[in-house]
Amino acid sequence: MVEKRLRRYIIPNILAVTGTSCYVLADTFFISVAEGVDGIAALNLALPVYGLMFALGSMIGIGSATRYSLRRALGASDADEYFSNSVLWALLASLPFTLAGIFCPDAVLRLMGADEAILDVGLTYLRIALCFAPCFMLNYTFTAFVRNDGAPKTAMAATLTSGAFNILFDYLFMFPLSMGMPGAALATGLSPVVSMLVSTLHFRSRSNTIRLVKTAPSVKKLLFSCSLGVAAFVGEMSSGITTMAFNFILLALGGNTAVAAYGVIANVAIVGTGLLNGVSQGLQPYASEMHGKADGDAERRIYRHSLQIALGIAAAVVVLVWLFTSALISAFNSEQSAQLATYAYVGMRLYFLGFLPAAVNIVRAGFYSATGMGLTSSVIAVLRGIVLIAPLAFLLSRMFGIVGVWLAFPAAECVTWLAAQLIFLRGAANSRR
Repeated sequence: MVEKRLRRYIIPNILAVTGTSCYVLADTFFISVAEGVDGIAALNLALPVYGLMFALGSMIGIGSATRYSLRRALGASDADEYFSNSVLWALLASLPFTLAGIFCPDAVLRLMGADEAILDVGLTYLRIALCFAPCFMLNYTFTAFVRNDGAPKTAMAATLTSGAFNILFDYLFMFPLSMGMPGAALATGLSPVVSMLVSTLHFRSRSNTIRLVKTAPSVKKLLFSCSLGVAAFVGEMSSGITTMAFNFILLALGGNTAVAAYGVIANVAIVGTGLLNGVSQGLQPYASEMHGKADGDAERRIYRHSLQIALGIAAAVVVLVWLFTSALISAFNSEQSAQLATYAYVGMRLYFLGFLPAAVNIVRAGFYSATGMGLTSSVIAVLRGIVLIAPLAFLLSRMFGIVGVWLAFPAAECVTWLAAQLIFLRGAANSRR
């Protein structure tokens, strides 16, 4: 049964992403306790840098793994080369981040809008995080290939184990060892190492078909893969772009406290976005396999059932956020800032309404990527994550102030949904001709 097999891919991926989201929340919580409003603001200013690292890593890793699945389904002789190529390019792409961490982390933080107070708190944190860029980016290759090689549970175990490690060592480094924010960065940086170690269990298993072959980095294969990884890239990058645009606007409208309020919203939103990305990434191995076999009926059922799961998750997220808005804010407001609570309360309720159209957009982009429709997937992903969000944030903030910033995300997702619907209807009409 198509739906049952699909859930075997999606559920472990959702659980894995949930584990990642939980350690992000734990990281934020521990930093809020240790450093207060300035700590949350510093973390939020660093999020776009994380977003760019994760975006490049996911585009290379997930795109290459998707291309590997398609080539293997066709019986192509070059399928094995995509894993090696992905490893090489992930390491090369991480080099600028590592160099920035060694030589100029202060310049990066200033570029993100940090003042002296934030630099004092966040400089060492960002330096350590950037130095672990190769691990962050390479981890996407490991987990994506393991998942696409028919071992979604191993990929889930890798992510959950690294998340548990991060939460435990966040606490140990920050409090018993009194390392503060540098301790949080160290725990976060080591977590993908744990994930990759768990992933190697699949490489040693009898069911493994992934081979590391001797090959030079191929730009052609990289571009061929990245065309299917744009949705993953924008899925990660959109949060960074959104955070950067919002940070600059909020710094002007409400200072560090407004940025900290958005930090609370953004880190809770990572959980919701992660769950939807879990559905999108989880459907891809199976959808790619069915596309390679030219099974149109299975493809349609995969898309429909994935959409139902994503919409159910989005509705549950919105309801839970509306029911527990005050409790969520209070958990990260260790200094009990009334201004932060006021900003975040309105912001959280408005911002999360965007998850309903986002569910459709994210699943569509992932499905089109998995079935070889890289251009259509890219259009949807780029619209929602890059083209619309920043202009709408600036426009709506001019009209409604800080409230306009919170409305930008749902507005961007609604416009993208409309554009995607037009693309979908046009494609359906062409297929009937």
